Amino acid sequence: MPKGLDLEGLLRGTFEPFYGAILMKYRQLGKSDLNVSEISLGSWLTYGGGVERQQAEACVHKAFDVGINFIDTANVYGRGAAESLLGEVLQGIDRTSYILATKVYFPMSDSDRGLSAAQIHKQIDASLQRLRTDYVDLYQCHRYDPNTPLEETMAALTEVVRQGKARYIGMSEWLPAQIQSALNLPDVEHFVSSQPQYSMLWRKPEAEVFPLCAANGISQIVWSPLAQGVLTGKYKPGEAPPSDSRAANDQMNRFMNDVRSDRVLSAVQNLKPIAQRLSLSMAQLALAWVLRDERVASTIIGASRPDQVADNAAASGVRLSDEVLQEIDQILKPALLQESTR
Repeated sequence: MPKGLDLEGLLRGTFEPFYGAILMKYRQLGKSDLNVSEISLGSWLTYGGGVERQQAEACVHKAFDVGINFIDTANVYGRGAAESLLGEVLQGIDRTSYILATKVYFPMSDSDRGLSAAQIHKQIDASLQRLRTDYVDLYQCHRYDPNTPLEETMAALTEVVRQGKARYIGMSEWLPAQIQSALNLPDVEHFVSSQPQYSMLWRKPEAEVFPLCAANGISQIVWSPLAQGVLTGKYKPGEAPPSDSRAANDQMNRFMNDVRSDRVLSAVQNLKPIAQRLSLSMAQLALAWVLRDERVASTIIGASRPDQVADNAAASGVRLSDEVLQEIDQILKPALLQESTR
């Protein structure tokens, strides 16, 4: 972190560092005492995988430079490779100066998967070893496990918290009924975060997940706010993707077919005049749209270059007028996605 940074103020969310043109804002994560940066850095398909180590390391350091204090990963990203890389890169940085989140559920081997008590205890220890830390700030269920009793999962997560291996727990892509069932259980730790897919093109969580969570002190940490890069406007209908883009990279372009239809790409191109009028990049416009909702504590970005981190971070604090929001809705209405891209 930069010298002289007020770390205590940063974590409380009362200090707003100024990095060039970037004034990072912070929001409270649910009922926790964590204040996370509005923009957070993710590592799906990138770190330990599709992005070279030197670039990944540069992105992490740039994130700190621009005031990002929240890093999100998962054990399954690169089958442990993302966690291992982050564990190496974060060495020497004050552990209290950033908020670290990881996840558990997806297969780590032919026999290791799910949210049984045995798996949760095994995987948290493995994650902590790869991350080279004694605890994570947020431990998340990457999906719901229909093969394990919910009571067993929540009891194991509660043990993880009370053992000091995680400060708080969260979940990703749980259905409203599943979230409510967890809330109904007695004598267990409660979730402080939900991590759904959410963007200008994918709005399904607004209907039920957002209001249920808000009523129970659970914030949203959203993934794919740029619809895997489509909302940056770099993909054009009828044209091959740029050679240096995610869509052109076989390691990172899974799940992108639906979101790259000509119908979607044409609508996205029509957003460019709005971004230009507001002196925003297309990415900043998309991120500001997500952050217009106070129920969203942070939006996760995936970056392969430091300049992308800086550009995305500059969306923090941008507020879009009602007129702009209505204009966006009118343009994108025929292109809204009906199926998740992952």
